[in-house]
Amino acid sequence: MTATPPGTLFTLGMGPGDPELLTLKAARILGTAPVVAYFAKAGQRGHARTIAEGRIGPAAEELRFDYPVTVEIPHTDGRYVDAMAGCYHAAAEAIAARLGQGLDVALLCEGDPFFYGSSMYLFDRLRDRFPMEIVPGVLGMSGCWAQAKLPMTHGDDVLAVVPGTMTAAALADALRGADAAVVMKLGRNLAKVRAVLAALGRAERAVYVERGTMPTARILPLAEVADGAAPYFSMILVPGRQGPR
Repeated sequence: MTATPPGTLFTLGMGPGDPELLTLKAARILGTAPVVAYFAKAGQRGHARTIAEGRIGPAAEELRFDYPVTVEIPHTDGRYVDAMAGCYHAAAEAIAARLGQGLDVALLCEGDPFFYGSSMYLFDRLRDRFPMEIVPGVLGMSGCWAQAKLPMTHGDDVLAVVPGTMTAAALADALRGADAAVVMKLGRNLAKVRAVLAALGRAERAVYVERGTMPTARILPLAEVADGAAPYFSMILVPGRQGPR
């Protein structure tokens, strides 16, 4: 008796939010995959699943995985690490069960799968067991600077991409050697990031983008944004291009 060949795990970059920024390849795979998997915050639909609306085949099985925590516990806390490890293990085994039956699985990932994506943790757990294909997606930062009409780099400009969760000193060190910057993971760190940018003389040209490419997008000079917690889908863009051009 011939064994059933395993299915392939297709990890699809879903782009920053605008469904029209989904690649043709991702849309094609999404429409034919017998199983579609995605992560979401408990009680919410999930950003990647929202982007996929209308493109999933009518007979496809959907596997939803709820995050046990999001921002309630710092990511450096052992409880966060343990909870998320358990979530990723359970998700990987659920997907492995379908792949083992010979079914292809499309795993949805906001933005690009290998850029701060949860799908990387499933890739780590399944890469040696099943065939894989990664479909890159439009990065959130490129969606934001395109919508903001903000050219970022030219010539030999150095671009830094940093999380706002860094300490002020580490953030300043990372930004000091860059001409342009993208600061992600703002959350409750907005005031700290603003202070660092001001100290480096970068605050005046910084632009705040919230929910870029989505219907509720907000684009403002950083100086016009009040301190406080920033939503998950927000970032600060600091363009380079300060030399002759």
